[in-house]
Amino acid sequence: MRRSPNEHSLLGRLNSPSDLRRLPREKLPALANELRQFLTERVSIPAADLTASLGAVELAVALHYVYRTPQDRLVWDGSQQMHAHRVLTGRRPRLHAVRGKGQLTATARGADSKYEHFAVGHASTSISAALGMAIAASVRGERRHVVAILGEHALNAGMVFEALNHAGSLPSDLLVILNDERDCLTSAGGLLSAQFARAFAGPWYGQLREGGKRMLQQMPTMRELARRSEKHLKGMVLPGTLFEEMGFNYTGPVDRQDAKGLVRTLQNLQRLRGAQFLHIAAHPGKRRRAGAPAARARNLTAASAADVPAQCDPCSHALGRWACAQAVRAPQLVCISTAPAPPPGLAPFAARFPERYFRIAGGEQHALTFAAGLAAEGQRPLVALSASLLQRGYDQLIHDIALQRLPVLLVLDGSGLSAPRAPHQGGYALSYLRCIPGLCIAVPADAADCARLLAAASALAGPAVVHLPAASGLADTESVSGGDASARRAELRREGRSGLALLVFGALLESVRRTAERLDATLVNMRFVKPLDAQLIRSLCVQHHAFVTIEENVLAGGAGSAAGELLRAQRRAPALLHLGMPERVIEQGTYANRLAAAGLDAGGLSTSIERWWHAQQQQRVAAGA
Repeated sequence: MRRSPNEHSLLGRLNSPSDLRRLPREKLPALANELRQFLTERVSIPAADLTASLGAVELAVALHYVYRTPQDRLVWDGSQQMHAHRVLTGRRPRLHAVRGKGQLTATARGADSKYEHFAVGHASTSISAALGMAIAASVRGERRHVVAILGEHALNAGMVFEALNHAGSLPSDLLVILNDERDCLTSAGGLLSAQFARAFAGPWYGQLREGGKRMLQQMPTMRELARRSEKHLKGMVLPGTLFEEMGFNYTGPVDRQDAKGLVRTLQNLQRLRGAQFLHIAAHPGKRRRAGAPAARARNLTAASAADVPAQCDPCSHALGRWACAQAVRAPQLVCISTAPAPPPGLAPFAARFPERYFRIAGGEQHALTFAAGLAAEGQRPLVALSASLLQRGYDQLIHDIALQRLPVLLVLDGSGLSAPRAPHQGGYALSYLRCIPGLCIAVPADAADCARLLAAASALAGPAVVHLPAASGLADTESVSGGDASARRAELRREGRSGLALLVFGALLESVRRTAERLDATLVNMRFVKPLDAQLIRSLCVQHHAFVTIEENVLAGGAGSAAGELLRAQRRAPALLHLGMPERVIEQGTYANRLAAAGLDAGGLSTSIERWWHAQQQQRVAAGA
């Protein structure tokens, strides 16, 4: 049975950070333990997200204890680490249903709370946003602290280093905290570094440093010598030389599970001016002791299971089987993933062909140009990433892959509304991919289609995208080995006689099957957005006077637009209805609820099609009369 914090517990008495700041510092470790227990037992979120939040419990406590939030700004990089922060900022009653419809959103938005000042989407954005906030405060003459918090995977994105380079060149007061999952305190050297880090962040060293700068202000040569000597001294005992070179005062690594130690360090850094970089890391012994709640948490996330596709759904199975079979036939095949761990479908490939599998977590831009380099030398790279993350590599897709017509195969998951959070939903991909010259875009309807279209796309001489559908409820099938010519054409699933044709792009095919039967409509699995099967569409115009296009993508510029452009060019243009995602953000709820909110569930599609078709029939009767 899930327990709520009682009024006698430390956590139960906290309704805001101001309550937290009234606690004695000695109580903070006990509070952190209660908070970790609460997150483990009460919060229905995926285990990976919960693990990240458990690793940020002491940090969240220390930040709200030291800084005067919300006056001071905390900018979290991504939402995975934020749940402890949310509990401490008065949202404990709503957090247990974080993915429930109408409940707390899973991303940081000002509408949720005055403690969140920037809409968090993908990782690696926090430093840029925080720097903008710090500059804005400086321009207005406001004295406030701004803190950016990110995990080590965010360092794989070039945007982080662009922001660090910019921030280090400015006089703005900004603190960047790297919450490192790795064991950076495992050795005596690491522990020694932690001792030095506390010294360098302490008031004595800060006073000595500022006093020395004032004393040497009139002696530029000696000031430069002192600066270089300090840098070399810190470089010998601390791992932050890179950040020092970029203009930051580096402190760390510091034990991230020492709440009282974090408070002391943050209080010392709060007194310093300019760009500061704090590196906190896991102590292996403490991480082992904290591992039990995380392990239990993995068994307590069933409430959110309906929100995301299965861990390895039929389409992922089809991808994995095809990739392994293709790797045996084609030694040129290599796989690249931008996820922190191998995606479920590619895990068998990574295990069987480790030398041909490359993980580039969070580095979408590099991953695409890396794939282009491989393809330029005769390899056949497959890049697996989410549809929304491809947005970050759009420039590389155009300039490094498409313009050179390189045979790079992109496999996108998170199509349409299937991703659990709005920033990760892939409902824009078909629109932003259609305009790229020479790019083939395939949209399988089910697992059998996935296997066939992967084979067909991989045989092309240029770049291709296979947009995996959300495969909940789709039947599995054995992998198809060949890329036969029929897989490169649209598939006529049902031939009707009513004069109505339903052109379906992707996994919504099954949702309209019964509607097609009821209306005696022709049902087509389009399979490709680009190139369209123009021959089939033109042939359908002979016997059909009304067409409905259906896609799990925004309507503007999507697959339906492509079909509509072709249909409107006919001598007698048929009546057209485009069904797809509305032009608004659909936030929370299960995947099924989000489809229903967009009118793309079976019931919503049926209602829209039947109402429109009835109106078309009435118009034809009136015209005939």
